[in-house]
Amino acid sequence: MAKIATAERVSREASDNYVFQRSLLAYHHAATMISGDVLEIGTGTGYGIEILAPHCDRFITVDKFLDPSVMVEAPNCERLQMCVPPLGFESGSFDYVVSFQVIEHIKKDTDFVREVARVLRPGGKFIVSTPNAPMSLTRNPWHIREYTAEQLQNLLSIAFSTITKGGVTGNEKIMEYYEKNREGVRRITRFDILDLQHRLPRQLLQIPYDILNRLNRRRLLKQNNNLTTSITMSDYAVSDTTDGAFDLFFVATK
Repeated sequence: MAKIATAERVSREASDNYVFQRSLLAYHHAATMISGDVLEIGTGTGYGIEILAPHCDRFITVDKFLDPSVMVEAPNCERLQMCVPPLGFESGSFDYVVSFQVIEHIKKDTDFVREVARVLRPGGKFIVSTPNAPMSLTRNPWHIREYTAEQLQNLLSIAFSTITKGGVTGNEKIMEYYEKNREGVRRITRFDILDLQHRLPRQLLQIPYDILNRLNRRRLLKQNNNLTTSITMSDYAVSDTTDGAFDLFFVATK
């Protein structure tokens, strides 16, 4: 089954560069930490495979949808189609589990965290990123929920003994784009005088959100081409968790 084309699937399209480069940073940062047998939950469009696979003995990626156009060159990589939770692996199968921008989509997030802990070996680590709720500009109907740093820590604490908190922050260039994006979102949501974005079931809002989100990103690209295309991974950094972090980046140890 081919995966759904949605703005939630970060692409290499120029209008996505702002979020794509942030996603790259998460993968490259994780690559400095992993070894042995590694599981990635939520492969997406597969651009993280070439970053993570060289650092593993065995690398397994799972996703709800498998895109046949994603070519895997790494001989140690296996791609599987799987809805989670549960995770269809024996207990203690992995040294690391990596999951970026996925947990906010999981209905049973408590079960998800427990399953991740189950498939990890003692001392294994769960490297997870998710949007930082205070920085969201509007409701994202593709997300079942978004977390504050405290909420994510409380969730992970049900199954992990040690949690190292971090966040993905941006420099002045990133903040300039963020403010332009905020203004674009404000122009769109000013017509929502009845606050339907928070009143309607999220499933009814997903397609309109996708369309408007894509139009807004492309408008930003057209009006701010140099700014949008000049953003690189180095404009972001993984540092301490703050309300101003775009993503939470936590490492939980079993």
